[in-house]
Amino acid sequence: MIVRDVERLAIASTLIVTTLLLAAYRSPAALVLGLVPVACGALAGVTAVSLGFGTVHGITLGFGTTLIGEAVDYSIYLFVQADRGASTGGDDWVAGFWPTVRLGVLTSIAGFSALLFAGLPGLAQLGCYSIVGLAVAAAVTRFVLPALLPAGFRIRDLSPLGAHLARVVVFAAKLRWVVAALALAAAATLVVYRHDLWDPELSGLNPIPMSDRALDAELRASLAAPDARLMIAVNGANADAALAAAERVGERLDALVAAGKLAGYESPALFLPSAATQRARLASLPEASELRGRLAAALAQTPLRPEKVEPFVADVAAARVAPPVTRNSLKGTALDLALDGLLFPTRSGQWTALLGLTPPPGQTIDAAAVRRAVGDGGDMVLLDVKNEVDRLYAGYLERAQRMSAVGSAVIVVLLLGALRSPARVARILAPLAAGVLVVAAFHALTGTRLSLLHLVGLLLVVAIGSNYALFFDRIARNREVSNKRTLASLALANLTTVASFGVLSLSTLPVLNAIGSTAALGALCTLAFAAMLVRLDRANDRPRGPFA
Repeated sequence: MIVRDVERLAIASTLIVTTLLLAAYRSPAALVLGLVPVACGALAGVTAVSLGFGTVHGITLGFGTTLIGEAVDYSIYLFVQADRGASTGGDDWVAGFWPTVRLGVLTSIAGFSALLFAGLPGLAQLGCYSIVGLAVAAAVTRFVLPALLPAGFRIRDLSPLGAHLARVVVFAAKLRWVVAALALAAAATLVVYRHDLWDPELSGLNPIPMSDRALDAELRASLAAPDARLMIAVNGANADAALAAAERVGERLDALVAAGKLAGYESPALFLPSAATQRARLASLPEASELRGRLAAALAQTPLRPEKVEPFVADVAAARVAPPVTRNSLKGTALDLALDGLLFPTRSGQWTALLGLTPPPGQTIDAAAVRRAVGDGGDMVLLDVKNEVDRLYAGYLERAQRMSAVGSAVIVVLLLGALRSPARVARILAPLAAGVLVVAAFHALTGTRLSLLHLVGLLLVVAIGSNYALFFDRIARNREVSNKRTLASLALANLTTVASFGVLSLSTLPVLNAIGSTAALGALCTLAFAAMLVRLDRANDRPRGPFA
């Protein structure tokens, strides 16, 4: 469902973005060339994940391509910001604009590194894909794309749009108090909702509609199927030892079934008894002479002659000396797949047998009664699958949050090292912080609890917003006509970003809606906040430091 929705929405997003770029550039050649960094970044991301992880998850490919959609902004900056009298991507652009783009790329990489070290393989793949994709896309924009441009390459001059936007920015700069008010209100909202802000349960990412989940529960109850939540796990040194342990647990569960505490249970030992049980059953089979006497007495009052059942006598005789059936004996049979989910080896070399429990009709399983009956500890564990999975997910979420905090600290250190001005760093970080607070508060007010995918969206807000804030910092220090083109490039980049992620926000699947709604709203807020917080009276405060 997720892959299908990603493909469908990615196509719609691509059509919208290409239409916007074609309308802005008025040049099919510029449109195609502008997508070169994105294609190179996607190819490099796939290669890096393949080499680092062995395989590329389809979800990683879908989300990763969406994340490096930020790379479209790089070619927009290159094409739109070029002076009409200079070559696109020439020395003037490299000297005037590339340091800002480069610093924005570094802050994005620092933010996405939180995913790389989050511990969850899927997030690590996403982080690797995004970091390598962004780095390669930026490098292609800087070193390769200018060489691919034909002589005299030009797009439609967007300076008139920039001139209108400049007047909007002058007015917006008078409203910086709005940013402070919104940030304070958002922070207060998050304090109020702090206990319910993050969803620690994996079910928050479940793409299955609630109506289908209710139907599934109803069908399970009607079929008396085992409860998918509570299971008993028993371990053994080998498959046979695990089956023997499952049989011992089954004897205790039989008492609960007789008492009405359970409607039944599902055990691999019901399909594949242990070797000892099989030997006992085989030993109970009568010898051929005794079996013939029993059959003769049983058939005396029937028209069936004893010699007709001789094949059965031969089968019983063969079964008496046959070896026990093992797990490997069932390979390729109808029982093979059923046993795969109930009897399997662990990484430690042991084997585990799982027993599913069926609740009484219209009731839930009394976990305490089951625990008292079978015991809990050692090689036998009553497993609450939902609680265990939620605990694992909550651990990954907590680690991802910690890594995001570390990534934010790296961004601060990076900006301080590059700009050598705490005041400038504070002004650059202010719209990013305000944007993250406002987006998180918006989700809280609308009743949405944040998940891992919302965290990815917030990291994307910081990555995209850092470019906006850095360019507005440059605008504040350069009273040049190029500022008009800079504003035009920011507006076009923001429009494509909001449109692209806005399409994802229309999805009914939580994993897609989370990242789409967060990134779209965050990109819009950070651009507006950066415009409101720009200090146009800092024109003489020139940049310093190694990145200047």
